[in-house]
Amino acid sequence: CLMELTILGCMGGYPTKDVGTTAYLLTSDDFKLLIDVGSNALLSLEHHLDPLDLDAVILTHYHADHIADLGVLQYTFQLKEPAVGKSKKILPIYGHVESEFFRLLEMPGVSEGIAYAPEETLELGPFRIRFLKTVHPVPCYALRIEEIATGKVFVFGADSAYLPAFVPFVKDADLFLADANLFNGNERHHAHMTAGEVGTLAEEAAVKQLILTHLPQKGTLSVLLDQAKEAAPSVSVTLAEKDRIITI
Repeated sequence: CLMELTILGCMGGYPTKDVGTTAYLLTSDDFKLLIDVGSNALLSLEHHLDPLDLDAVILTHYHADHIADLGVLQYTFQLKEPAVGKSKKILPIYGHVESEFFRLLEMPGVSEGIAYAPEETLELGPFRIRFLKTVHPVPCYALRIEEIATGKVFVFGADSAYLPAFVPFVKDADLFLADANLFNGNERHHAHMTAGEVGTLAEEAAVKQLILTHLPQKGTLSVLLDQAKEAAPSVSVTLAEKDRIITI
């Protein structure tokens, strides 16, 4: 088993300079899971695999920067011919039911909307997934994804303001991918975290690696990185980058 994360888009809010918004490909044991489907996700995904090879999609919430390419992904499954020797399949899309948007996940003969129960553990292919409700203007869930065969842990923090409950949720993770949309000085924001807040959580949770994502379009990203590093001196901290592949 080899759990790999591919960053397809990492901007917060809106795409810019050929970099799309939130979308990540997590693979293990030949299982391909797409986490969120932000703007430009489909074009980025094509550089790594045929979108029809996806096994499942999971959505943290329904803000546009996380689901902008959902409709065109469904159209791909509806309209694109499978590769020779492969048959059409229905795409399972997992999401929460705390929004009327859930109904968009269902497209007869194309995709199936599957509700996850945030208080329960979801077993999906080679993964075991637990959920944490974040602090955000709409219902949103962070994902703690364990590779069942190896016990390796990847946590995607989704979108969230500072939340102390992240510390036990992220504890000892091999990789924490976290919303660091804000520079220090914007603490206790209602929807997102500063780099320093993210670094503090990572340090307290003793994670092995922290990647900053949901990046701001303005400002110097090296400063954002330094602010997180200062708060997490014992953690390896880097910035998300489009097309970057991380072995977990």
